[in-house]
Amino acid sequence: MGDAADIVVKSVHRRTLSRQVVDRIIQLLSSGQLKPGDKLPTEMELMEKLEVSRPVLREALSALETLGIITRRPRGGTYFNDKIGSHPFSVMLALSVDNLPALVEARMALELGLITIAAEKISDEELNRLKETIQKIADSKDNNYGEYDREFHRIIAQSADNPVVQGMIDSLLIAHAKTDSLIRIRERERTVQHHEAIYEALCKHDPYESFRQMYRHLNFVRQKLLQQPRSD
Repeated sequence: MGDAADIVVKSVHRRTLSRQVVDRIIQLLSSGQLKPGDKLPTEMELMEKLEVSRPVLREALSALETLGIITRRPRGGTYFNDKIGSHPFSVMLALSVDNLPALVEARMALELGLITIAAEKISDEELNRLKETIQKIADSKDNNYGEYDREFHRIIAQSADNPVVQGMIDSLLIAHAKTDSLIRIRERERTVQHHEAIYEALCKHDPYESFRQMYRHLNFVRQKLLQQPRSD
């Protein structure tokens, strides 16, 4: 690893500072100045090189950590994750974190492909777990069911049982968490209805119907996200 003093990071100017900081930090990887597993410069060094405040830098670091790009160790510094090179979708998600239409479409592309495979492979045990998540959503209080919603989609993705797309599944869950966090008004009954339709199609091991029901659900989520007023 090169000395921190030798690392070149372009300074940041104007619009969406935290997004630009994310871009600049990822450039440390793409330029080869740092590699997966390497330690990043200290917060103070990054603040000086990027010419940003501590809150802006920490917002960017939090986004990178959520996306699985970095790990922050208490009193140990910040590191690029070792496996980042085998999970390029995480990098693309980081670069598109404020591009909501692209993020939603990426989630749709991944889930719609995976569910057709899952329909052929899903086990009775996995179907039972799906049913349990639907019930937990139905029983949730104050529409606080995001964890069970993600579990529903995770079970389907992993039931595809394909090691080649494992990194894509990780990215799918990141994209799901990001889009889910942006939903302001939840509709529990609609979510349960959609999930039950997907579940019934999977029980029949019907990839065509499973695809149709998943598309119906994700398109509903897409329209909801893109039509709601932006807070910024």
